[in-house]
Order: sequence, then structure tokens, then C-alpha cells
Amino acid sequence: MSQGKITASAAMLNVLKTWGVDTIYGIPSGTLSSLMDALAEDQDIRFLQVRHEETGALAALMQAKFGGSIGVCVGSGGPGATHLINGIYDAAMDATPLLAILGSRPVNELNMDAFQELNQNPMYNGVAVYNKRVAYASQLPKVIDEACRAAIAKKGPAVVEIPVNFGFEEIDENSYYGSGTYDRTFVAPALNEVEVDKAVEILNNAKRPVIYAGFGGVGAGDVVTELSRKIKAPIITTGKNFEAFEWNYEGLTGSAYRVGWKSANEVIFEADTVLFLGCNFPFSEVYNTFKNVEKFIQVDIDPYKLGKRHALDASILGDVKVAAAAILDKVNPVESTPWWRAVVKNNQNWRDYMNKLEGKTEGELQLYQVYNAINKYADENAIYSIDVGNSTQTSTRHLHMTPKNMWRTSPLFATMGIALPGGIAAKKDNPDRQVWNIMGDGAFGMCYPDVITNVQYNLPVINVVFSNSEYAFIKNKYEDTNKHLFGVDFTNPDYKMIAEAQGAVGFTVDRIEDIDAVMKEAVELNKQGKTVVIDARITQHRPIPVEAPELRLDPKAYSAEEIAAYKEKYEAEELVPFRLFLEEEGLESRNYQ
Repeated sequence: MSQGKITASAAMLNVLKTWGVDTIYGIPSGTLSSLMDALAEDQDIRFLQVRHEETGALAALMQAKFGGSIGVCVGSGGPGATHLINGIYDAAMDATPLLAILGSRPVNELNMDAFQELNQNPMYNGVAVYNKRVAYASQLPKVIDEACRAAIAKKGPAVVEIPVNFGFEEIDENSYYGSGTYDRTFVAPALNEVEVDKAVEILNNAKRPVIYAGFGGVGAGDVVTELSRKIKAPIITTGKNFEAFEWNYEGLTGSAYRVGWKSANEVIFEADTVLFLGCNFPFSEVYNTFKNVEKFIQVDIDPYKLGKRHALDASILGDVKVAAAAILDKVNPVESTPWWRAVVKNNQNWRDYMNKLEGKTEGELQLYQVYNAINKYADENAIYSIDVGNSTQTSTRHLHMTPKNMWRTSPLFATMGIALPGGIAAKKDNPDRQVWNIMGDGAFGMCYPDVITNVQYNLPVINVVFSNSEYAFIKNKYEDTNKHLFGVDFTNPDYKMIAEAQGAVGFTVDRIEDIDAVMKEAVELNKQGKTVVIDARITQHRPIPVEAPELRLDPKAYSAEEIAAYKEKYEAEELVPFRLFLEEEGLESRNYQ
């Protein structure tokens, strides 16, 4: 190295350090060779080698979702770059900072239709918040700094393509800087007290209020719960925000639509007033969620979101916790109401049903008893990395979460195969916390070669695989929409053997009587530093559908034969339609006239 010089790749790494980067996920390649040389000589940033670039992209993405620094992933020019695309698109749809670095042939070999040469940047034009190819060596650290700044400020993926020869070139060691250490503490705007007062007046006059709490208020669960108690308004939460609340709070009715609870799906159609907190429920229009609502109040930090899902009677631009506290301070307290009592009774009816399924003691294993064992042996601050499909739906119903936990998935892009990569990132950044990856066999089949990544880097996690040889969430949808259940079944390998072949500990369990002992041993081994795979061979029983029109309980909408068939299929003899609890309290249904 010449005196006063540094390679452009080394300078780039120094810039990344100012942004808190300590890990780069990926697979080495010829078009990344200059970066790999710099990483080999760097003492601070680890290269975490994965077995598939998509795993690297999803791990980098989930690192930020779990509260870590901006995640960085790399892919070779051509196929490696295309393998990153799922992580990039999920970052865009879930507003998560991500830096994707694409390798490229040397600049003098571009535009020659060379081996693995691909016009890469256009693939990301419609999704990246920053998408550039570095033009010359000394520009490399500047572009990387710009990319990180854009990803964090604009909350999305930044993509940078680097011709490989630039990274080897020497630049002046004083010719660059990184801006990641500068204070960027966001100061929320002051609340518009006029709009706060409007919201308070609406809530004071509401007869059937509901709080619809989204991820924008994930740190505000205590305040929102206090507000719920004060005004006797049940809480509906979006799927990704369950950890904000105590799982056993009597006013928590779960989430609405398909990934939801019976309680929430019924309550929202009976409510007259909605307080929409930090929320962007993407099924609002499709499900006609707010068809019976008369007054709608929205709080959001993003002015673009105000009015996105419904016309507003009060709009508050600001932080959810600050706004909820301001409303809490001004709103009138409410004694127990017929609405609240009906909601609580209906909610308990649903919880009794879930408890019954979870508490079975013998027979063929169902997913419910697996969750019962997880709840029994999980640490109180456990982290849950959740895959897409039935795992999303059932984890929000059956995991006993509190604000001490973290629960993350791919909520809007809904890419399968995200739980295992998420567990890699979660354990890397939280080595002293217990990490659970919960997924179906369809998702695990996409990514199980990276079990060995946990073993290789000593990142012990517990993988729970719901194994029933079908894409169950899609099969269940086809039951409602299609003539044929076609293309949804597959043959599974022995996941216990696959785990053991990768240096992990494997278990197979298919009986309720055995799940407790298996889970206990798995947790003990994990605490000893072992990565574990539990092949939970569950039945193909469908979790109960609770969204309209699949919720078939009310005789005002369904025949006695339809109701009986529904209850028999889902072991739901004790479930009661919300309308009956309303009528017990002297109220009429607004949904069934």
C-alpha cells in the first residue's frame, strides 16, 4: 500500500462502520473479489457466509427489523444480484433500511455481452430508494455513504453496483468520510391540539369505540392499553404489532381478516368509532373493514398515510405514543358499558376455545399443542422469527407475547423462507436471548441448507417446523375459492436427519403425549449452545377461518346445517356469535339487521 493511500474497498468499509455496520451477509464471487480482500484485512466487520444469497438478503433485512443497524448484503454480478431481489422488495414494502451491494465486471469489460454481465440497476428502479452504479474508484466510499443515508432517511432499500476493479484501486486516505455518526434523532412534530380536541370529543360521544393499533405504536402498548381501559374501547391490532400488548389483556381482541381472531373480525363490524393508531391495514378496502363505522380518527407520523384507508373526522400528525397520551389526558373516563361487557365475554369465549385446543393431552399432534409447549418453555424475553402462511396466522393466535418479546416476519410482501434467515440476524445481535424460528415445511424447504450457518457461526436457535406435507395456507384458501386442491401437496424429507447432517440436533415428534418432553429437551440443549430443529409432524387440520364470510356461526346469516358443519370441522362447539353477547347486554347488532 502506498503511503497516504487506501484501497477504495477498505475506505468503503470504514464508511460502513460509521453507520454501525459490523456484518456483511453473502457469498464470495469473482465480481466481489476486491471487497473480499478488504474484508479479509478488516478487524471490525465480519463476513457472514450464507448458503444462498437470498438468505443473506433476508437476514440483512431482518437485522434491521429486529432493531439492529442497517443490514448489508452482497451478491455477485448476475445471478447473485438477482438472488437478492426478495430481500430488496420486502425492505421496500416494509419500509426497512437495507443496503444491497452488487458485484460487476471490471469497467473496461462492461457493455461487451461478457460472462455474467447483466444490466442490473433497472431491475431495482421501481423499488429502491437509491440505485446507482459507482462511476470511478474514488467515488466508491461517497456513493456507499449516500446509499446508507438514503436507506435510513427514506426507510427502504438502497442498491449499489460496484465494478470489481474499483475496489482494488488506491485513493487518498483523506479523500473520504462517513456521515453515519452524525445525530439524526427524529423530533416528532408538535401535535395539533385542535385535532386532538376533535378526537377527544368524538371519543367522548362514541357508544362503541375501537382502538385499531398498528406497528407505528409498537412501543406505546402501555399507554394504548391505559386508554383502552379508560374509555372501554377494545384493541384490535395489526398482525405485526402483537408484541406491543400483554397477550392476556381482556380488551385485546387480536387482528382482523384472515390472519386474525374471531373477536376482532366481529368487533370491527359492530363498532361505530375507530381510533386508527400508526396503522396501514392493507386489507381495509378489500375486506370492507370499516363499512359500519361512523367516525374515524387517525394518528400517524407519516402525512402520506393520513386518510389512506378511510375518510377522516380527525387527523393527528404525530407520534402515536405522544398522541395517545394527549388523548388519554383529556378524554372522559367511562364506566363499564354494555359494549365493553359484550366484547369481554365474546373475547373470553374465543380464548376458551384456543385454550381447549392447546390443552389437549393425547392423540395425533396438532400445531396448537406445539404452541402450548413453546409458551411453557420459552424465555419471557424470547425473540420470534416467524415465517409466512399458517405460521403467521397461528403464531398471532397462540403465542403468549408481551412487550418483552420481539415478533417479526414479512408482513406485506409475504415472502416465504424468511424465518430462518431472520433467526440468524436476531441471534447475532442478541446472543444472550432465546431465538425461535417458527415455520411450515414449505418455508423450511426453501432455506434449510442454512441451518449449518447457525452451527458454523455459533448462533444457536430453535427451529420449529410444522410438517404436514402441504402448502397449508394456500390449500386452505383453495378450499374457499377453487374447484381443485391442486399443486399444494409435496413429499418431505426427514428433517431430523437433515438437521443432524448439518451439525444441529434434530427431533421428530408426532404425538401430543410426546411434545412436552421434546420441547423441554430442545430448550435445554439450546441453552447449552446447540442449534435445534424440531420436525413437528402435525395433522392437516385447518386452523379455524374467522374472517367473513367463512366465520359461520350466526343463524341470521347461515343455516343450522352450515353452522353444525363448521363447528364439527373446527372443533368449535362452544363458540358463540358476538351478536348473542350484544343482545345479552341489550344491544342490537349493526352487522346483522
